[in-house]
Amino acid sequence: MIDADNEKSRLVDGLLRDKRGFWQPERGTAPPSPLFAWPPRPTEAFKWLFGFPGYLFPWNVIYMVIAMLTWNYLQPPLSQCVDFQASWIFAIYVRNQVMLVIIVSAWHLRLWSFKSQGFKFKYTSDWMATGKRKFLWNNQLYDNVFWSCVSGGTIWTAYEVLMLWAYANKIIPYIDWRQKPVYFLVMLCSIQMWRLFHFYWVHRLLHWRLLYKAGHYLHHKNINIGPWSGLAMHPIEHILYFSCILIHWVVPSHPIHMLMNAHHAAFTPAQGHVGFEKLTISGNYSVPAASYFHQLHHRYFECNYGENDLPFDMWFGTYHDGSTEAHTQMREKRRSKHNILTEAD
Repeated sequence: MIDADNEKSRLVDGLLRDKRGFWQPERGTAPPSPLFAWPPRPTEAFKWLFGFPGYLFPWNVIYMVIAMLTWNYLQPPLSQCVDFQASWIFAIYVRNQVMLVIIVSAWHLRLWSFKSQGFKFKYTSDWMATGKRKFLWNNQLYDNVFWSCVSGGTIWTAYEVLMLWAYANKIIPYIDWRQKPVYFLVMLCSIQMWRLFHFYWVHRLLHWRLLYKAGHYLHHKNINIGPWSGLAMHPIEHILYFSCILIHWVVPSHPIHMLMNAHHAAFTPAQGHVGFEKLTISGNYSVPAASYFHQLHHRYFECNYGENDLPFDMWFGTYHDGSTEAHTQMREKRRSKHNILTEAD
C-alpha cells in the first residue's frame, strides 16, 4: 500500500485506508501508455491497443456502438437539418438528455444508490454529500445533476445541432464510409486520442486563475466524486469542453465520427468520476471502472490534468502516480511556487 498523505492506515471494509478514509490501488495509477514509450515497445503497444482491457476494449467499442446506433435509429435525416427548426432540434435535445440520464444513472444507481459493491474498490469512505452549503440545495447529487443536464446537456446539444446543420448544408468536409472504409475506421478509433489531447489543453487553460475563478471552481467543489460529478461544470467550462467536436470543421469525417466525439465527451466523465477502481461483474470477475489518475487530480488539484493514455502530465512535470515520491515532489513544487509569489509581493 502506498500511503502518500498519512503515516497511519487502518483496515476498513476489507481495504487499507488512511486516517481520512482514502484508499488507492496497490500499484497506484495505471502505467503510462506503451504507445508513446521510448525506445518503442511494439508488442506491448499492440496489446494495449487491442487487448482486454485496453484502449479499444471494452469501453471505446461500447461508445462506438452507441454512436452508430444513434445515427441509424435515433437521428433525424440530414435532409431535415438543412434549416434550424424547433422540431428536429428539440428531438435531439430530448434524446441527448435521456441518453445522459440513462448512462450516468446506470453507474450511479448500481454503485452509489444500491451500493451493490459496498466499499469494495471505492477510493473514499464517503457517499454523496448532503447538508453542504457549497452545493445547490445543500445536496451534492442534486447540484451535480442540475449542472450536468441543464448546462451540460444543453450546450452539448447546441454544438451537435450546429454540426448537423453544417453537414446538411455541406459546409464541413464529409466522407462516405462506403467509399473510404479504412479511413472511416481509423478515424473512429482515433477519436479518444483527439479527445485526450483536447481535454488536457482545455483543462490546463481552465486552471488559469481567471478561468478557474470564473467557472472551473464549480467542478472542483466535488472532491469526493461520483458519476454525476463528471459533467457537473459551469457553462463556461462546458463551452470549452465540448468544443472538441469542432475539429470536424477541418478534418473530413462522417456524422458518426462527430457523434462518437460528442458522446465520448458526454458519457465518459461519468465513468472517469465513478469513484470505484473496478466494476464487479460476478464473483471475483471485474472490469476497469474509474480513473484513479483523475481521482488524484480532484484530491490535489495541481496534478494529472490529462490521462495516462496520452502522457502529457509526465512530459510536462505534473504527473502524480499516488506514490510517496510523487507526493513529495508535488509538495516541493507548491512550496517553491508559494515562495516565488511571496517574494513577488
